[in-house]
Amino acid sequence: MNNPSKVALVTGAARGIGLATAEWFLDAGWSVALLDIDAPTLADAVARIARPERTLELPADVRDPRQVPEAVARIDARFGRLDALVNNAGIAIFRPLLETTFDDWQQVLATNLNGPFICTQAAAPLMLRGGGGAVVNVASISGLRASTLRVAYGTSKAALIQLTLQQAAELGDRGIRVNAVAPGPVETAMAAQVHDAAIRQAYHDTIPLNRYAAPAEIAAAIGFLCSDAASYVNGQCLAVDGGFEATGIGLPALRRARGAA
Repeated sequence: MNNPSKVALVTGAARGIGLATAEWFLDAGWSVALLDIDAPTLADAVARIARPERTLELPADVRDPRQVPEAVARIDARFGRLDALVNNAGIAIFRPLLETTFDDWQQVLATNLNGPFICTQAAAPLMLRGGGGAVVNVASISGLRASTLRVAYGTSKAALIQLTLQQAAELGDRGIRVNAVAPGPVETAMAAQVHDAAIRQAYHDTIPLNRYAAPAEIAAAIGFLCSDAASYVNGQCLAVDGGFEATGIGLPALRRARGAA
């Protein structure tokens, strides 16, 4: 079934930033293919969205170079075009450097770096057939600044930012813009699992906006980069972090002293 509206593919779309991004596209009048490895949660999400005429459910593993092209072929068969790809699927394993196993390392890089490479390679030909489009890679503030426990996660996201630059350099003159967003802490299920009360307070102390982002705020930035409003934006990494990167290390004690003054 061909659809005249623009079409986006969002990976890791069953929850969190990915689901919020899919909803942003739908609200903007796009059709959306939602891809996730967690088939039951994806099915529940698509059912809750309840827009069957403009959604396509794609249970698939972004790490698999066979499954991803098959998913893109289903997009082609259903919508006949692809205008945007959001490489959002990602995992995190937070352990000290010397306790991070090679298996941990491989798991994180397979999803966070190999996944966007595989998905972009598979999606770009369909986008080019329609005249171009936009790719947004969801990196992390951890790809811009080092932190404890993030040797695999931070390295994968830093590499993803470099992959963004490579893709932008090679695909830009063919009509595909490629950019990245680097979220700071976001109110997601992943954050709830790994950020205890002390970690949350530390983030609040350091981030000038003094809060976590809502998934919809990250989705809005992604949507902008995929939209015609960003038609001359290519090869950029947009930190959507409440000012976290701008503050450097941060001095919570000074901030508390300022408040008491």
